[in-house]
Amino acid sequence: MRTILIAAILALCAAVAVPAVAHEGGEQKGKKPDVIALPNGFQPEGITTAKRHTFFVGSRDNGAIYRGSLRTGEGAILVPGATPSVPGDDRGATGLKVDRFGRLFVSGADSHVIRVYDARTGTEIRNYPIPTSGFINDVIVTKRGAYFTDSDKARLYHIPFGKKGALGELVTITLGGDYVNEAGFNANGIEAAHGGKSLIVVKSNTGELFDVDAATGVAKRIAVTGGDGELVNADGIMRKGRKLYVVENLDDANGAAAGVGVISVVKLSRDLSRGFIARTITDAKFDVPTTIARSGGRNYVVNAKFNAPPTPTTPYEVVKVPKK
Repeated sequence: MRTILIAAILALCAAVAVPAVAHEGGEQKGKKPDVIALPNGFQPEGITTAKRHTFFVGSRDNGAIYRGSLRTGEGAILVPGATPSVPGDDRGATGLKVDRFGRLFVSGADSHVIRVYDARTGTEIRNYPIPTSGFINDVIVTKRGAYFTDSDKARLYHIPFGKKGALGELVTITLGGDYVNEAGFNANGIEAAHGGKSLIVVKSNTGELFDVDAATGVAKRIAVTGGDGELVNADGIMRKGRKLYVVENLDDANGAAAGVGVISVVKLSRDLSRGFIARTITDAKFDVPTTIARSGGRNYVVNAKFNAPPTPTTPYEVVKVPKK
């Protein structure tokens, strides 16, 4: 989840309904739309899915949350964005995840706050201010709790779960071992493995993958080979079995136009010591995709369009990922 210079923009109004973008050649009955329109000017970054083909997208500009249906393409603002006229109302939303209790965990980008919402009503359940944070980027939820990356500092943030999922106090986990922060955008996408005991973290600036001990923060580098041999500009990641889908938001492959973006499919070894780039996925509909989510056996990405200055009329969309 890369950061860019973001132009000032009016806050989005609540309950703005947006229809799906039609398929080429018209809609087919019972087929989910390939492209779903988001509100113009929304500046999306993160996407996650929940039951009943529901998806959530956050605005990196003002922290608004949009909820929609992958089945119909329709949706509306669930959480209104920050109000510029209200002092101190500084919000952002990058990584998002919904847990089994129906809570939506939202990374606060450079607003230095993690927020937890009711995924049904949009009501804020709790927030966690982190004044010393850099750029709170992505999040993964396990049985142990929620874990967040910081792209500026070598640390993770952990919200532990107590009995019946009770939200605990925030814990800062220092990243160590093979992990070293360098110039630029560092830790970005995060996933879980081995029942939540391991966390897979990718660095955008170097393209390195790490197997991180969820309790200690000690990281071991995952040796990546195959394909073009690198995952530079890696953003959101998603694991399905031993396959790790890595969104490279400003990369290109197989002759794709520069800036379109590519998804690298990395086959992981069982012990997470190695990864092999088995194939890449590109599509003409990709326009700097940042994060990826899965629903109903299909994957979806959100186009952040970092390669163009955002305006109040810039269109944004969620795109279904081709199977091959």
